[in-house]
Amino acid sequence: MPKRIMQGVVVSDSGDKTVVVQVERRFKHPLLNKIIRKSKRFMAHDESNGVKAGETVRIRECRPHSKRKTWEVVSDSAS
Repeated sequence: MPKRIMQGVVVSDSGDKTVVVQVERRFKHPLLNKIIRKSKRFMAHDESNGVKAGETVRIRECRPHSKRKTWEVVSDSAS
């Protein structure tokens, strides 16, 4: 089964080997016909502690590292 890959912005890097990534998705509301922005925060594993807050990264599904951390950082600079 392929693993999902998402792109988002790091909002917190205070944990050891953990970053919080905010992923934003945009979609058209079916009734209002307006573009709506929704965001969700994911905890991701960062083995090298090299990612800082404000950077754009890609995260990928992985095995659970802890109770809430089931994602890992794939690349530091996603374009």
